[in-house]
This record gives sequence, structure tokens and C-alpha cells, in this order.
Amino acid sequence: MNQLCKVLIVDDEILVRQGIKYVLDWEREGFQLVGEASNGQEALELVQTLKPHIVITDIVMPVMDGEELTRIVKRDYPEIEVIVLSSFSEFHYVRSTFQSGVADYILKPKLEAGGLLQVLNKTKDKIPGLVTADSTDKETLSVDALISRIISGYEEEPDSDLLSQKFPHEQFFYLSCDLGLPKISDRQTLDKLKGTIIARLEKQVPNIIPYPVPGEQNTILFLINLKEKQWSQTVQAMRLMSEGLAESEPDLRWVLSERFYEWSKASNVYNNSYLKLLQYRFFLPDKVLLIHEELPKPKAEPDKFNLSHFTEQIKRLQLEEAFTDLRQHVTSLSNHYESDVFEFKSFLGNIIFNVTNQLAHIKALEEDKYAMFRAIDEAPDVEETILVLESFISKVIQHTSNPGGPQASNANMNRLLEYIEDHYTEPLSLTELAKHFHFNPSYLSSLFTSHNKEGFKEHLNKVRTDKAAKLLREDGASISEISSMVGYGDHSYFCKVFKKYTGLSPSHYRRQYYSQE
Repeated sequence: MNQLCKVLIVDDEILVRQGIKYVLDWEREGFQLVGEASNGQEALELVQTLKPHIVITDIVMPVMDGEELTRIVKRDYPEIEVIVLSSFSEFHYVRSTFQSGVADYILKPKLEAGGLLQVLNKTKDKIPGLVTADSTDKETLSVDALISRIISGYEEEPDSDLLSQKFPHEQFFYLSCDLGLPKISDRQTLDKLKGTIIARLEKQVPNIIPYPVPGEQNTILFLINLKEKQWSQTVQAMRLMSEGLAESEPDLRWVLSERFYEWSKASNVYNNSYLKLLQYRFFLPDKVLLIHEELPKPKAEPDKFNLSHFTEQIKRLQLEEAFTDLRQHVTSLSNHYESDVFEFKSFLGNIIFNVTNQLAHIKALEEDKYAMFRAIDEAPDVEETILVLESFISKVIQHTSNPGGPQASNANMNRLLEYIEDHYTEPLSLTELAKHFHFNPSYLSSLFTSHNKEGFKEHLNKVRTDKAAKLLREDGASISEISSMVGYGDHSYFCKVFKKYTGLSPSHYRRQYYSQE
């Protein structure tokens, strides 16, 4: 049977990846772009699940470079051909990849449609048993390839007959399931989860069409086709599914894009609704199900941070004032969910860099600096990122403060812990606690990390999960009820937090306890 030759693109520069994607009319030439990655490590995960015929890879990339990627691919997947991208200055690296068995190379400065197609066709001919589709016959293009072209923004009219047969209803949206961390990489598990999602949707919403399409790394993406009147029913089905699967897979996160009614809108909605929602989740970690039409009203964009004034305060050891201003700005940034995630993390990294420069005489801060950078880079959401910052602030205060007055400090800490113990069922926040006790929020945050080796949010979550565990052992209430009883408004978010602190989902914890009785 004829098939399209599957291609995976690997390059750390998004503009290069975009250029390769749009330089050719891939499907007409007998190829299908099945995915893209920004480094070798991401690429290996995609190779395992997507099984491409050809990998086009850059040489110089972070995490894992193209040289190592090529060596591993040819060792573990010898049937996959590799084409190397390089600049003139990197050509000595290219020579080493030929020893690993690369099929060919392309110089980036000379990358153009004709040359790329020539190399691809020559490489494709080396793959035994691959019979590709007739590139001149538009009718042979699969629905998968057609949807991929539409999402990529090709302006030509799609095959309306083919699409109307497959998608008979008038309304569309994108449904995405983020697999969370640790990543689910084995194909069997992915296919099982995909099948579960399809089965539950089809059971809850008659005649709905959930069509799987290639998505971002570590996500399962569907193009959903449904009747206009089925939207509310579908949203309710998604709420039930996200809550139901939270028990066994608490790290899953869901996104429902803006709706659209014409194929000409598919690319715009993908880029300006779906992809943006993926970014917004970083700042809205408690939203397990994020729906475009239910986004909270965006807060005003915060004013620019006065970095020169901040560094001057650090230099003069006016730490309380400096960190109070910093926390207020970080809070404003984190409340503005339309902020750019990369810029947010870069801002925090820049703060750590400037503080350690001003306090260069404190060797412990300098030694921890790169670990902090890495922790910020790897943080999955705004809460985890701020915890890294708070840990750094605590270390700064610890290394610069005079260790006097421990009795007063301990007394204040005891009062705070008692208050949390008595009010954990309420929607507590660091700001509200600071107001209640007439403390400076900066002092309160530092007090927690210096006495408890954990921040306020971590301590509150620990108290709540301990109380929830007790209720799961002793009370007959449902897990959703227990979630509310210990102060969580979102059942799915509770399941995620509970598993983080206990290692088990609430239902698994309860079953394990009773099985030991």
C-alpha cells in the first residue's frame, strides 16, 4: 500500500523549523511532517512514538546535540535515515556524523526547496520497502495529511468532499490532553489513553467526532467535530472526564480551544487560541480543564520592574524593601496569565544573577546559582517557579542576617502554624496571613522557609493532604467531598497535589489502607 514518507524535524531555532515546514508542499511531494523537536532528547522521545522514516537534525543544540542524536538513532533504529543540517563553521562536526551512518547533509545558508527535495528523494530511495504515494495525485492524500496542511496555514482550498464526508457537522474545536510529568512515552500507554478519551466522549456525546491529529510534544491532540447544540453537553462531558481520570492520572491537563465553523479558521484558532492556552496553563496551574470561553478576565500588564533601584537596595543590604518590591512585581506578573513564560523565567533568572553579583563575597550563593537557573528552567508552572525564587531569597537572608532574636522569631512561627492548623479549610494565602498578623509578606515568607525548610504554599498543602489522608482512612465521604473539606475548590487539582505529597492518588491511598486492615 502506498504511504507518505514520514519526516521529523529537529532544530533548537524555531525560525529554522518554521522555514523547513513551509519551504515545501510536503504531501504533494510524497512526504508528511509528523513532528518537530528543539533538541536531541526531545527528538528521541518522538522517534519512539512517531516512527519517522527520516530525521532532519541540526548539529549544535542544547541538552543533546545532533551528533549524539544521530549516533543513538542509527544504533537503536538503523532503519531510520538521518539528514544533517549545518552551517559552514560546523562542518567538522558533520564529518563525524558520517561515521554514524547519516544519509546526507544540507548547509543551512543554502537551504532552499529544490535542494531539500533532491536530498529527501535521494534519502527516501535508500529506505527498503517504502512505497510512497503518487505525489501528483491529490486524491491519494490522506485525511491526516490534509488536516496537517490546513493547520499549517496552506491557503489553497481543501478537498471539501473528502472533509465533509469525514466531518459532517458544522462546528469544530481543538481538544488537548497534556500528559504531565513524568512523561508518558511508551506507545501502548499513549494509545490506551487516546482510546479512553475517544470512548468516553463518544459515549457522552452521540455522533461527536474526535479526530486525533499531531500536536505539541507530550500532548494528545484531537480535532473535535460536533453539532452546534452539542457544545454545552461536550463541555460537561469533559468536566466529568477530567475529574474521573484525575484519580488514576492526576498530572493530566486539558485544553478546549475557541470554536470555529470554517476550515479557513482552523490555522488561526490553532495558533491564537489552542497554542496560547498551552502557555496560559503555566500561570493557571489549578485549572485542570482550561476552556477558551471561560478564561478569567486578564489583569492589567504590570509596570516595568526598576532593576537598577532593586540592585542598589541589595548592594546596601536593604533586603526587606528590595524583596518586598520584587515579590509584588512577581505576583503582578504571575496574575497576568498572558505573560510570556520564557520572559517570566528569564526575569527571575536575571534577578538571581544580579543578586549574586552584588553579594559576590557570599560563596554559597555563587555555588547555588546555576542550580537555581536549572530549577527555574525546569519548573512546570508559576507556583513551582516562585518556590525556587523563595528558596533563593531565604538563602540570601540566611547568609546576610544577624542570627539574633530567635525566641521572638520562634514565637511568631508557632502562632502562624497554629493559625494554619485551625483555618486550613479556608482559602488561605500568604498575603491574607500577613494582613491578619500585621507582618510584612516578605518577612512572613522568609520566616517559613527558614524555620520549616519549605514555603508557605508547600506547608499549607502538606497540612491539607495530611488531613485528607486521615479522612480517607476514617471517613466514608467521597473523594470530591473530602477535597472540599480540606480547602480545595477543584477536585482534580486536589488529586494532583495529594499524589505529589503521598505518591498515591486518593482512591489508591484509600484502597491500599483498607487492604492492609
